[in-house]
Amino acid sequence: MTSIDGTALDGLRTTLRGPVLTPGDTDYDESRSLYNAMIDRRPAAIARCTDVADVRATLAFAQDAGLELAVRGGGHSGPGLCLVEDGLTLDLSPMRWVSVDPEAATAQVGGGAQLGDLDHATHTFGLGVPAGIMSTTGVGGLTLGGGHGYLTRAFGLTVDSMLSADVVLADGTFVTASATDHPELFWALRGGGGNFGVVTSFTYQLHPVDTVGVGVTVWPVDRTAEVLRWYRDFLPAAPDDVYGFFALLTIPPGPPFPEEIHGQKMCGVVWCYTGDLAEGKLEEALATVNDPAPPAFHFTSPMPYPALQTMFDGLIPKGLQWYWRGDFFDAISDAAIEVHAKYGRNLPTGLSTMHLYPVDGAAHRVAPDATPWAYRDAVWSGVIAGIDPDPANAEVIRQWCVDYWTELHPHSMGGAYVNFLGEAEAPDRVRSTYRDTYDRLAAAKRTYDPHNFFSANQNITPAAA
Repeated sequence: MTSIDGTALDGLRTTLRGPVLTPGDTDYDESRSLYNAMIDRRPAAIARCTDVADVRATLAFAQDAGLELAVRGGGHSGPGLCLVEDGLTLDLSPMRWVSVDPEAATAQVGGGAQLGDLDHATHTFGLGVPAGIMSTTGVGGLTLGGGHGYLTRAFGLTVDSMLSADVVLADGTFVTASATDHPELFWALRGGGGNFGVVTSFTYQLHPVDTVGVGVTVWPVDRTAEVLRWYRDFLPAAPDDVYGFFALLTIPPGPPFPEEIHGQKMCGVVWCYTGDLAEGKLEEALATVNDPAPPAFHFTSPMPYPALQTMFDGLIPKGLQWYWRGDFFDAISDAAIEVHAKYGRNLPTGLSTMHLYPVDGAAHRVAPDATPWAYRDAVWSGVIAGIDPDPANAEVIRQWCVDYWTELHPHSMGGAYVNFLGEAEAPDRVRSTYRDTYDRLAAAKRTYDPHNFFSANQNITPAAA
């Protein structure tokens, strides 16, 4: 365990408004726990920053002490990149605030906020941002990776709505990056991950989102091939206000699912409809769900958007074992369908799943070099996730995920959503994930973090001078 000079640490505690936790402190173990309980790392210290001054002081302390630094927002990082063994975690979670300007339809959001905070603050004005499918996801990590969710087909990626960001750079400089100020940094932040600095707040353009049409349709897992062949044709041709992610799943024991299908392996689609909710419009938009095979269950209802965002929070709470891998797809080939059908029949645990998230529609109408998100031609962002509460099943879910991904990857586009990269595979895949934007990111890294101080991430190496 790295030893930190006690006098220096006392100095940091005196400087910061937020607490500094070390092993043995009452809140230390809770503060180092992550959404993914498979990650068990013990930082030498955790600095819980309440404002920009705390962030600047923490960065200076880490550099003076020669400590490796990780930055934590919502703690949802699958590979646990927000913790470094024996290093220093700069924890932004106290900076969990949202300020909405309803007249300008903008929101400024603290770097430690979660999607539920953002949705709560904006929904009262009938506004929202395309971001994620769970309210407990951190706004910062999701945004810096590009961000997609239920509103992506209608309004684009999360970064397509980002107007500016307040950033503390490695040398302590505080800047606001936007299209007019530090434009290259602004470009890099919109998908380049946490490589360039600590973002203390984001400002977003908001969109009209209030009550949406929600649907859940499931079929027996042995109909996966028929359903996927229908879905791959239906969804890309549907209007942008129709969104549906495809899933392989085991039906949970609770509403809205009837008891007779609880515990059964199924394939399905979770729908979000942002169009006209006049009577019959939602059902009309989803009228062809019977075409591939009769659903085992089909549910539709108008729902406030934040309610949709919280729908899975109780099913997959913090503290489960997770192992995931992802890929982008521009098509769902017959060969890929065979792989999905095979592994859907063999879901290893009740929570393990595979999702195909649509990233077309409005996201396709942004130039491929406008942001570091280099797969504007992708139609789906896929993730395979082995999930279980029991640590004894960690290897089982990991092996299922690895085997599934290994067979499916040849049918992908080669890269993945950076937030779906796993730690073990990332070093060889970061460049393929950024395609032609990688060299520009590496040049920006040389400008803003030439010594690669921010390296606890899906790392982009600074370009040679």
